[in-house]
Amino acid sequence: MIVILGTGGTIAGTAKTASDGVGYTAAQLSVGDLLAAVPALSGQKLEAHQVAQLDSKDMDFATWQKLAVAVQQQLDRPEVAGIVITHGTDTLEETAYFLHRVLAPAKPVVLTAAMRPATALAPDGPQNLFDAVQVAAAEGARGVVLAFAGRVHDAVQVRKTHSYRVDAFESVDGALVARVEEGGVRTVGRWPTGEALGLARIAAPAERWPRVEIVMNHAGADGSVVRALWAGGIDGLVAAGTGNGTLSRGLDAALREAQAGGVRVVRSTRCDAGPVMELAGLLPSAGALSPVKARIELILTLLAEA
Repeated sequence: MIVILGTGGTIAGTAKTASDGVGYTAAQLSVGDLLAAVPALSGQKLEAHQVAQLDSKDMDFATWQKLAVAVQQQLDRPEVAGIVITHGTDTLEETAYFLHRVLAPAKPVVLTAAMRPATALAPDGPQNLFDAVQVAAAEGARGVVLAFAGRVHDAVQVRKTHSYRVDAFESVDGALVARVEEGGVRTVGRWPTGEALGLARIAAPAERWPRVEIVMNHAGADGSVVRALWAGGIDGLVAAGTGNGTLSRGLDAALREAQAGGVRVVRSTRCDAGPVMELAGLLPSAGALSPVKARIELILTLLAEA
């Protein structure tokens, strides 16, 4: 049994004309509608549930909570071999990392999505959904991954790196997990593993989760954004620095002021790949986590300390 959980996104989006690939409305079709568009899946043992129906740019903590609980409930069923989640591409890497850290499942949890709406001349959603089901059913598959455009990425590595192409995602350090070829899954790397933080970590009402924001270093960054956020009430800040997490003097000074005032601060990089080194005298490093994933990590850390 493979369980498919729908959350909306472009894969469930529709446009007024088949030639419109960007002026569509996301999250219009149900997960049942998506399955009906893939006759090749009719012979597989599937179950489908709609967990949410939103454009993933509007993903929020409450939906993450609901989705994590739904995934765990399905994983706990002995007859369920794996789970597929249909999702929008915009925040997919964040949801994937969140589920990886909270659940670290031994069974496969496969996110998939589309860059073109279901009404497009050549929609990519049906193939991605078919591939995701094959990955969820594959021997040896485990952990939270993304099946997209014939490739399987792990939740820690994956980033959306293009705004329009149908192969919009990359494993930033080249750590591809597998490829899907004519319905077959060929493993080329390692399936993700980890230690689950557990649902108890995210049990607090979503409106009480720590407020963590991201600020970016750039030419002329003077730290005024940090001071405004701090004045408005903030629990944590992720600095998307230049290069190896470097920060302008003004931004660095403002971040240190906030840190001294009790705000938790970590450094990431605005570069597409590569780690931020832990060096004496610099603000704490987020390692190889992207700014958005570093933000999730900091939220989960602060939840443990609440």
